[in-house]
Amino acid sequence: MFDKLMDVEAKYEQINQRLMEPGVTSDPEQYKSLMKEYKNLTPLVEKYREYRAAQGEYQEAKELLEEGGLDKEFKAVVDEQYNEGKSRMEALAEELKILLLPRDPNDDRNVIVEIRGGAGGEESALFAGSLYRMYSMYAARMGWQVEVMNANETELGGYKEISFSIDGEGAYSKLKFESGVHRVQRVPETETQGRIHTSTATVAVLPEADEVEFELDPKDLQIDVFRSSGAGGQHVNKTSSAIRVTHLPTGMVVECQDERSQYKNKDKALKVLRSRLLNQKVEEQNAAIASERRLQVGTGDRSERIRTYNFPQGRVTDHRIGLTLYKIDSIMNGDLDELISALITFDQAEKLKEQNQDG
Repeated sequence: MFDKLMDVEAKYEQINQRLMEPGVTSDPEQYKSLMKEYKNLTPLVEKYREYRAAQGEYQEAKELLEEGGLDKEFKAVVDEQYNEGKSRMEALAEELKILLLPRDPNDDRNVIVEIRGGAGGEESALFAGSLYRMYSMYAARMGWQVEVMNANETELGGYKEISFSIDGEGAYSKLKFESGVHRVQRVPETETQGRIHTSTATVAVLPEADEVEFELDPKDLQIDVFRSSGAGGQHVNKTSSAIRVTHLPTGMVVECQDERSQYKNKDKALKVLRSRLLNQKVEEQNAAIASERRLQVGTGDRSERIRTYNFPQGRVTDHRIGLTLYKIDSIMNGDLDELISALITFDQAEKLKEQNQDG
């Protein structure tokens, strides 16, 4: 492991030198690519340097103790330095193992999130709206940009389905574990008897694909124009500018009617289609890995119930990791940090376990 870390540090310093070369600073694409690599390596290199500093203190204390002849008070200080250095080295070694895990190549991507009402009729559509609000508020906390791609609104203000993009650093790395069935238990606004209902909504988090990665062949696309539909009111588009794109090889259908411009709707629909195709590729790769190993938290199976939001008891439970938090109001207002951190930590622990078994 430490030979690898020395190589990483050497590479890091080389990139640092190259970033100052005139030929690189005058080439925006090359500079951007190197800067991204430099930024990705920084946490690992900084942690390795912390380890080496702790190792230096530990080694110094060890040598002093081996020499002997220390007075009682000074020996107590050196003992403390020795023990602290040793435990710090052990803790940092574990952190370094995690930082050395292979990165998900999609982690730095923006995402497209698709939410659909599931079982529960109008209440499931209202819950889909609650989830959209939750993710939008989380994105705002993170300083990310949200843009609605397509929305099918209901009379009561819920969504049969809504898709939206989230642009921001590390969006996929944080949100990729949100794919799956989300269940809600609450008294619906439409319920007069005060009975608790159970409804579901499905969330899909897709890494956003670049045009270059998925160059869509026009022959593979059937593009239809239609008039927007909606819950009524002034916001419904009366012109035939809504777009439906069918990807003939896979049968995937994407609709976009949020913009008044046919061209903008077409661009958004193609963006969603590329991302769905990339996600399909990712899921196939995950399935290939999972067939050899135990399924992990990050498989993104959208048919699996992943989380329950119980309003009467004020709790949110993530079933994959057995975590229950009694702070439903703050979670619904976008405070997802604790949930997301726990999912990332669990996933890292599983990968470490696998790495140790393979090693």
